[in-house]
Amino acid sequence: MKRQNGFTLIELVVVIVILGILAVTAAPKFMNLQGDARHASLQGLKGALQGASGIVYGKAAIKGIESSTSGAVSSGVGTGTVKTSLGYPTATTDGIVAALASADEWNEKVSGSKSIIFTFKNYDVDSIPNKCYVTYTQPSTAGESPTISIPADACK
Repeated sequence: MKRQNGFTLIELVVVIVILGILAVTAAPKFMNLQGDARHASLQGLKGALQGASGIVYGKAAIKGIESSTSGAVSSGVGTGTVKTSLGYPTATTDGIVAALASADEWNEKVSGSKSIIFTFKNYDVDSIPNKCYVTYTQPSTAGESPTISIPADACK
């Protein structure tokens, strides 16, 4: 009897077909990496907004204006200032945008009198796709903190 060395053509074709089926079923799991990366970037922006508002509140407390509905503290960059209300940055370009060091990497739009929306630089703020944005809402009463939120299904 003769020993068989290697694989037959049929065996190789079957293995290739099985690998193709596995690739087709597994590929969708890895296709949404861009959405996940955008969502992670929004989480980073949310953290930066929380940090910036906390630092501004600390500066306002040192200055004794944490209860004032209008004030300003140093932005820490040159002679810039950050407008505050109740110690936290206002939801304006002179407020939270001035406090945020990486503000030039994001588009922002004032939304109402006490809210501002941040989104990616390449997105139009009037038609943000897939709810990819962070909302900063300044506090309306003393003792409150600003509300910083991301939609639950952002960038999906």
